[in-house]
Amino acid sequence: MSIFEYNGSALVAMVGKNCFAIASDRRLGVQLQTIATDFQRISKIHDRVFLGLSGLATDAQTLYQRLVFRHKLYQLREERDMKPETFANLVSALLYEKRFGPYFCQPVIAGLGDEDKPFICTMDSIGAKELAKDFVVAGTASESLYGACESMFKEDMEPEELFETVSQALLSSVDRDCLSGWGGHVYVVTPTEVKERILKGRMD
Repeated sequence: MSIFEYNGSALVAMVGKNCFAIASDRRLGVQLQTIATDFQRISKIHDRVFLGLSGLATDAQTLYQRLVFRHKLYQLREERDMKPETFANLVSALLYEKRFGPYFCQPVIAGLGDEDKPFICTMDSIGAKELAKDFVVAGTASESLYGACESMFKEDMEPEELFETVSQALLSSVDRDCLSGWGGHVYVVTPTEVKERILKGRMD
């Protein structure tokens, strides 16, 4: 078993019309044993940028703390919030810095940029970015997430339809992966509001 699969995870971000959704499962396990069923994988950097970290849970928490620290320094120096593209570059640089002993994480970054244009991207553990215009996935359930998102995604979805789509994709995918699941956590972000919802899924 790869160290990336040790705790299990499922992450997906999807774009809509001037909005985006980012969703994750809630299981924290040690291989096949479930430890917690309310684990938080998605974090708010500021109102328009969210970060999801799949992979080894301890590294995810360490990396998150370092990124929050860097973002606060940026806010103090620049007196503004980071754009999602800038934040993605920061995450990439931080990971590449540690490339000889990497954080075992696969981040998913989602945000609203200039003119409320949604931005999503993912990267590997050493910071090689993968940009997408529709959706990105990460974690142990990524293969089944690709299939579900590919078949369900439509362009220019409104926030409510986007929520339904990303939720159905997540729930149907984690049922096909025994290392992730136990409900879901979904954020739908528009220029004016952030909606957070908890999904109930199969409890096995």
